[in-house]
Amino acid sequence: MSKANSTRTRERADEHEQGSAHGAAGEQLSTAPREERPETGAGVPAMSVIGWVRWFWRQLTSMRVALILLFLLSLGAIPGSLIPQTSVDDMKVQAFKDRHTTLTPVYEALQLFDVYSSVWFSAIYILLFVSLIGCIVPRTGQFVGQLRSRPPGAPKRLTRLPAYTTWRTEAEPEEVRATALRLLRGRRFRGHEVGDAVAAEKGYLREAGNLVFHIALIVMLVAFASGQLFKSEGGKLVVEGDGFSNTLTQYDDFKSGSLYDSDSLAPFSFVLDEFVGTYEKSGPQRGTPRTFEARVTYNEGADGAERKGVIKVNEPLVVDGTKVYLIAHGYAPVVTVRDGRGKVVSKSAVPLLPIDNNITSSGAIKVMDGYKDKDGKKTQLGFKAFFVPTFAGHGKGQMFSQFPALDFPVLALSAYQGSLGVDSGLAQNVYQLDTSKMKEFKDKDGELLKKMLMPGEKLDLPDGGSITYEGTEEWASFQISQQPGNGWALGGAVAAIAGLAGSLFIQRRRVWVRAVRGADGVTVVEMAGLGRSESAKLPEELGDLSAALVTTAPVAPAAPEKPDAADTPDGSAGTDATNEAGSRPVHPAEAPAEGAEK
Repeated sequence: MSKANSTRTRERADEHEQGSAHGAAGEQLSTAPREERPETGAGVPAMSVIGWVRWFWRQLTSMRVALILLFLLSLGAIPGSLIPQTSVDDMKVQAFKDRHTTLTPVYEALQLFDVYSSVWFSAIYILLFVSLIGCIVPRTGQFVGQLRSRPPGAPKRLTRLPAYTTWRTEAEPEEVRATALRLLRGRRFRGHEVGDAVAAEKGYLREAGNLVFHIALIVMLVAFASGQLFKSEGGKLVVEGDGFSNTLTQYDDFKSGSLYDSDSLAPFSFVLDEFVGTYEKSGPQRGTPRTFEARVTYNEGADGAERKGVIKVNEPLVVDGTKVYLIAHGYAPVVTVRDGRGKVVSKSAVPLLPIDNNITSSGAIKVMDGYKDKDGKKTQLGFKAFFVPTFAGHGKGQMFSQFPALDFPVLALSAYQGSLGVDSGLAQNVYQLDTSKMKEFKDKDGELLKKMLMPGEKLDLPDGGSITYEGTEEWASFQISQQPGNGWALGGAVAAIAGLAGSLFIQRRRVWVRAVRGADGVTVVEMAGLGRSESAKLPEELGDLSAALVTTAPVAPAAPEKPDAADTPDGSAGTDATNEAGSRPVHPAEAPAEGAEK
C-alpha cells in the first residue's frame, strides 16, 4: 500500500512539473499585460492616493476601457451627423431652432449644435488618446523584448501539447535536429537548438499587426484633431465669365479652425470659362446629369502661368494643397434696369438658387443705387424672381420647370419700391427680399405688378422705369477646402485595416522537434506544436513539417516485440511508434514512443 501511495505521489509531482514546463513553453505568446490577482482569502488593503492613481491609470490604459471609449466616440458622433452643426451651416441651425423651439434649449445646453467642439466630446477624445498611448507603450516594449529573445526550450513531455506526432528512425539524432532546424528556418520560423531539441517560433506579425492597428488609431485621432484645428473651408458662387481669387474678401462664406492662420491661404485664382451640363432626356432616368463639369482657367501663385482645368464632381482642382470642389449649379438671368428717364441703371447676371432637381429657381433682384423715377425722385427697387429653365406652357399647371436644361426659359417678376434695408448696417441675405419697408407696384387693376418674361421681353413700371430679361448665364458653386490631416487620416485608416487583418488571421505558434537515442539504439523523433489559440491549421502545419522531415529521417522498421510495462517510464505499455509522420497527431493521453521522454 505504501508503495502505491508513493507511486501516486510521484505521479502527481511529475504532473505538476509537466504543467509548469508547459506554462513556460506557452508564455509570452501575447503582449497583453499580465493581470495580478490577489491570493484567495487575502484581504484587500486600503489604497492611498497614489494607489488610487495607479488603479485609475491601469483601468484607463486597459484595452477594455479603450474599446468603451472608442464606442462612446462613435456614439457621440451620431448627433453631429443628424443635427445641423454651426460649424457647417449657420442657416440650417437657425432654421432648426425656429422649427423646434422646445428642443432648442436642451440641445444648446448639451452643445449638440457644436458636437465636435463640445466639452464632452473633447473629453472622450482626449481620454481615448491617452488610453491608446498607455496601452501601446508597454506592449511595444514587451514585443521588442520578445523579438530579441529566443523561443523557449521544449517541455519535458511533448505529448501534453495539442498537436503531437512521433516516429522512430535510424538517422542520427544530431542529423535529425540539424535537418529540422534547416527545415523550420526555410519555413520562416525563428529557431535554435536547445539541448536535445529544436525550438522554433512563427507568427510575430500577429502582435505587430495588433500594435500597428492601435498606432494607426492614434494617427487617425491626431489627423482628425489637426484637421479640425488647422482647416479652412469656404464657398464661392461664380457666374460664367467671372473669377475668384483665394483671399478672404472673395469668399461668400468662410470657416476655419481655431489655430488656422489666414496668411497660409494658398495664392491662386481661377476664371469660370464655361459650365457644361447635359441631362438624360427620356426614360426613368430623365433629368439625371450625364455631363456635369466646370471648365476653368487658373493661375498658381501671384505670377503663375495660365492653365486650363476641368472640375467635376468628386474630381477637384488641386492647387498647392488646396482643393476646389464643384458642388452645385444653377442659372443667372441677365436683366437690364432702366429708370424713369430711360437711363440704364443696372445690367447684370443675377444668380438664383435652385429649389428642385429640375433647377426651378428663386431669388431677388435688387437695385440699390442710381434709380430715379420720371419726376427725378431717388428710390430703391426690389423684384421677387422665379425662374424655370424649361417652362411647361400657360395653362399646364403651376410654374415649375419640367427639365433641368435651358430649353424654354421663363422669368417671373414681382415689383416693389422703397427701402431695401441695406443701409441699416445689418447683414442681409442677397437671395431674399425684405419688403417690410417697401411698397408694391400696382398694375391697372390695383393688384401687385407681376409678369412672366421670356428672353427679350420687359416689364414696364408705373413710374416710367422698366426691367428687361436679356438672356441667361449659368453659374457654378465651388467649395475651397484646405485640410492638412486628410493624408494622415487615409494612411492611418489603411494601416488600421492592415493591422487588424494581421492580428485576426495570423496565428502565433511554436514548434519543437526532439531527437534522442532510444534504449535499443534507434533514434526517437518527437514533434509538437502550440498556438496562442486553438486552430485546426496547427495540426495540419505540423503534419506538413513532419512529412518533410521524414524524407531525411525515414521511419525505422517496427520493433519485433513491445517492451514490458515495467520497462516504460510511466509504468504503462509502450507504443510501437510506427505512425507515419503527419499521418495523425497522437492524443495527449497516449504515451510517446520509447525513449521520447528521456
